[in-house]
Amino acid sequence: MQSETINIDDVTYIREDSVPEKKYEGDVKIVILQRGWVYIGRFKQNENMMCELNQASCIRVWGTTKGLAELKDGPTGTTKLDPAGKVTFHLLTTIAMIDCSEESWKKHLCK
Repeated sequence: MQSETINIDDVTYIREDSVPEKKYEGDVKIVILQRGWVYIGRFKQNENMMCELNQASCIRVWGTTKGLAELKDGPTGTTKLDPAGKVTFHLLTTIAMIDCSEESWKKHLCK
């Protein structure tokens, strides 16, 4: 697709739909961190035990009847997600991780 641009005050702007979508790698996981923080996103571990969740959201309200693991197959109708973008944390601050269904979560991950 050819980009359409416009110049305003010597600044060039392009159409939002002409920018290719950024692709993130990593399995979709729910990560439970110290002090009760619960996030969902694409997990990646870097050097020195540092980790990141991309396309992350904080799970503010689980909305489950069978516990947090119920969300492995996607959010419920009452789950509340707060977009967080990228979350970085040390592996030793992790309490637990839950592997999630890529297909069930991909449309709910933060852009």
